[in-house]
Amino acid sequence: MATDMLEMEVEEIEENTEEWKPIPIEMVHPESVDPGKIRLFKEPQWILRMTIEGDRSYTRVKVVRAAPLTQPDRYFCILDIKDEAICMIKDLSDLPEESQALVYEELDNRYLTAEIQKIVALQNEYGVTYWTVDTDRGRREFVAKSVAENAQWLGDTRLMIFDVDNNRFEVPDIRALDRRSQGLLESVV
Repeated sequence: MATDMLEMEVEEIEENTEEWKPIPIEMVHPESVDPGKIRLFKEPQWILRMTIEGDRSYTRVKVVRAAPLTQPDRYFCILDIKDEAICMIKDLSDLPEESQALVYEELDNRYLTAEIQKIVALQNEYGVTYWTVDTDRGRREFVAKSVAENAQWLGDTRLMIFDVDNNRFEVPDIRALDRRSQGLLESVV
C-alpha cells in the first residue's frame, strides 16, 4: 500500500512538472546619460569597461563613430557586449579627460586608416578595382568593389576609400597627389 501511494505521488509530480527553461536576462539601458558621469577604464588592460556614476557598470563596451566622418571628435556611440547602444556622446570634450584618452585609443584601433600618398597602379575589372598605393604605412595592395559605392567624399578634395575587408584608405587632398596619381584616381571615381 505504501508503495502504491509513493508511485501515485511520483506520477502526480511527473505530470505537473514542465520542462525547465532558463529565462534570459534582459538589459535595459538608461534613457539618458550625463557624459560627465561616464568613467571608461580598462581592466584587464585589453578590455574596455564603463561605469556610469551612481547608476550601473558594464563589463565590456565598444566605442564607435556614429557620424559623420568629417567631424571626428563628435557623435560617438557606446555599445554593450551585444552591440546594442547604451548611450550617445555628442562631443568628446563632454567626457572626463581620462575617458577621452581611452576613446581616442579605441577609435584609433577600430578605424585604422592608411593615408594614400601615391597611386602606383590601378586596375579596374568588372566593377572591381585593384589598387597598389604608397601610404604613410608603406606600400599597400587592396581590392575595392564598385569604387563609386565604396568611396566617400569628405569634402571637395578629401576622399575615403573602403576595401573589401572594410579597411580605410584616405586621400586627404587629391590636389597633393602627383599628376599620374590624380589621373588614375579620376579614372575610377
